[in-house]
Amino acid sequence: MSYELIALLMFSSMMLMLLTGQRVFGAIGFVAAASALLLWGDGGSEIAFSASVKLLNWYPLLTLPLFIYMGYMLSESGIANDLYRMFHVWMGPLHGGLAIGTIVLMVAISAMNGLSVAGMAIGASIAMPEMLKRGYDKVMVTGVIQAGSSLGIMVPPSVVLVLYGMIARQPVGRLWLAGVFPGLLLASLFIIYIVVRCNIQPELGPPLAFEERQMSWGEKFKLLRAGILPLLIIFSMTGLFVMGITSLVESSAVGAIAATLSAFFKGRLNRKVMDDTLHKSLNVSCMFMWVILAALAFAAVFDGLGAVKAIKALFLDQWGLTPWGVLIMMQISYIVMGMFLDDTAMLVIVAPLYVPLVISLGFNPIWYGVLYTVTCQIAYMTPPFGYNLFLMKAMAPKGVSLVDIYKSIIPFVLVMGLGLIIIMMFPQIALWLPEYVYRK
Repeated sequence: MSYELIALLMFSSMMLMLLTGQRVFGAIGFVAAASALLLWGDGGSEIAFSASVKLLNWYPLLTLPLFIYMGYMLSESGIANDLYRMFHVWMGPLHGGLAIGTIVLMVAISAMNGLSVAGMAIGASIAMPEMLKRGYDKVMVTGVIQAGSSLGIMVPPSVVLVLYGMIARQPVGRLWLAGVFPGLLLASLFIIYIVVRCNIQPELGPPLAFEERQMSWGEKFKLLRAGILPLLIIFSMTGLFVMGITSLVESSAVGAIAATLSAFFKGRLNRKVMDDTLHKSLNVSCMFMWVILAALAFAAVFDGLGAVKAIKALFLDQWGLTPWGVLIMMQISYIVMGMFLDDTAMLVIVAPLYVPLVISLGFNPIWYGVLYTVTCQIAYMTPPFGYNLFLMKAMAPKGVSLVDIYKSIIPFVLVMGLGLIIIMMFPQIALWLPEYVYRK
């Protein structure tokens, strides 16, 4: 049997196991370990062993549980609720103002969290009832929350970019910085769409009633205090890192400590909040570690088979694609896989194939990490089985059907597609900030 056929058999076996509903790390790790043993006998066990040692020796891995802890601490302690109240009052008088405030809230949550699931939970539990109660169109509301929550995997400290850095062996600090302007670009495009759409069709996002807006300027400025703590947390974590005062790991520790102190000073740090935060953080961190371990083992077997060279020869020599044609095909494959898999599974499946190929074609792997993440955001919201669609259905009130949710994401997927094209055409949107910071 040729090595190309073995690689294809490994890939199809892994896809089949994932479609049966097996846990991602179990399916990938099993295929990797079984293939190594069948190919190289007892010596194949060294592949998984060396992958685990490599993982446990990788110092930046410490950032993962710390960022996850920080996000859950802010969510469980209710600091995000205070922030939404501020946006509610200041943005409410505009057509679509609460939707705009929700997008801005999601950017802030993303900068303190790094997980799209947390943004979705906060948006569905806090923002959605407020907008529906004030006559916002339910299709518009569900679309806004799904689009806004997707920013959690783009804006630093994005956990997905940390995972990409680990699996693709790229510096996480550069990836973080590369995600800043693309994340802000997507948020700006969402806001522009909401403003234009709600001015054309005011019934989709009516302004707050006059009675609710009747508040003195003194009271409005008091509400701005809700934004002080999040800004301090973001600066203590990302700001100090960008200024070169803290390393990546130190930055994650500072963020975790700042989130805990914020909950303490707000009087919300109790046993229940701490228990829930620690339990959820440990659960998610262990899951990610097992996934990374399985991915490294799978990548090692693939490298040994020379599958990357075979795929490059297929795309360039046999199909005659240009490097840009190969890149576009990669993005399309992400969108197709995103209809059935989450971002972690997609990354684990294709990173061993795509990242070395991207580098050999002359593209920047940092820039490609941003393209991957944006495409994941689109795939998250693509029917029939987009990950965010079912999360939204699980969290939405009874009046919101799955059809409403499917309809709601169409304009936002088109907006994100536009954002992806802009970033592909102008790579410096992603690359300028990391080049500037690391040059300093």
